[in-house]
Amino acid sequence: MAIYQYKGLDARSKRVSGVIDADSAKAAVQKLKKSFIYPIEITETQERKKARRFQIPGIEERISTMELTIMTRQLSTLVGAGLPLVQCLTALTEQVENTRLKNIIAEVKGLVNEGSSFADALSQYPRVFSDFYVNMIRAGEQSGALEVVLARLADFTESQSRLRDQVLFAMLYPVVVLLLSLLVMLVMFTYVIPKISVLFEQTHQTLPLITKFMILLSSILRKFFWAIAIVAGAGVYGFRRWKKTPAGKATYDEYMLKIPIFGELIRKLAVARFARTLSTLLQSGIPLLKSLEIVEKVVNNTVIANAVSKARENITEGASIAGPLKASEAFPPFVIQMIASGEQSGELEFLLEKAAEAFEREVETSVNGLVRLIEPIMILVMAGIVAFIIVSFLLPILQLTQGIK
Repeated sequence: MAIYQYKGLDARSKRVSGVIDADSAKAAVQKLKKSFIYPIEITETQERKKARRFQIPGIEERISTMELTIMTRQLSTLVGAGLPLVQCLTALTEQVENTRLKNIIAEVKGLVNEGSSFADALSQYPRVFSDFYVNMIRAGEQSGALEVVLARLADFTESQSRLRDQVLFAMLYPVVVLLLSLLVMLVMFTYVIPKISVLFEQTHQTLPLITKFMILLSSILRKFFWAIAIVAGAGVYGFRRWKKTPAGKATYDEYMLKIPIFGELIRKLAVARFARTLSTLLQSGIPLLKSLEIVEKVVNNTVIANAVSKARENITEGASIAGPLKASEAFPPFVIQMIASGEQSGELEFLLEKAAEAFEREVETSVNGLVRLIEPIMILVMAGIVAFIIVSFLLPILQLTQGIK
């Protein structure tokens, strides 16, 4: 659907203006007339025209986590001001810059106007609004605390986005250094070494084994570069397909948790997300069993998701949460203790929030420490490889100069 701006007259001949979503300008006019608004001027928004002009067919405009966070916080403010939900959504449609998100909000407003609940309307767009988001909204509607729930949602998405950005930003420098190093190596093996090897062939001297190996490696890389690239690409594609299967994802997640150093960091990230999500859901009034069902889909790690699933089954039988989580050995003792204390004291959501904060700080500290450790190691490894290449070609040069003497 497109978004149209309109100016018109209502049933009392009073001038009105706003935005409306419709498949065409004609459909927009008919939609306005059904609402007893007689349009004087109707134009498609410039954002929509521009986006359609430059959009690649089949590729949708991406909605970032930050855009969703800002939209949620703005909606919380509007709802808190006492405005009707439809009016809040109308104001959001005019405020949001992302064309795809603007269209979705306009369509959600249409569904709400037709009598659908806000949560049910959002659930029509699962690629934008997750089960977690929809269930939080549903809890807010049922409890009459939509403003509070929206604020919590904004805080949650913002904290998760900030944590992810911190990890990605910290890992950016090592990744850039690695890519540049690989590029330098590629240039050396495909351009520099072949030039030098031609000189050695002209001298007809017996080359050291290390030099022969480097020349052979360079020759293989030049002759079979595209074959190697295709095989590597096919391998990556096959691995990604395998990882998407239930068995593949389970094996991959289990292996990742066992990797030295990195495995512990991945575990802390998953546990922090588990604690933060469960705390936010419980604070919003969502029942524990439903909260655990949502968390199981959010943690993004099969090992921890299976532990949560077993905990949910145990609760239906009258057992505690802490027991099966401890038996899974996927959760650190600190979290188990916090959950057990929360169950006994009745402050589970509060203690989960504290556990989430503690693990988020640990993740940030661990990532920063890991980056400081990786940087010198990468420099040493790359320096060693370059030194190995230089030595392999210095040896025959030294032999040649000694022979001349």
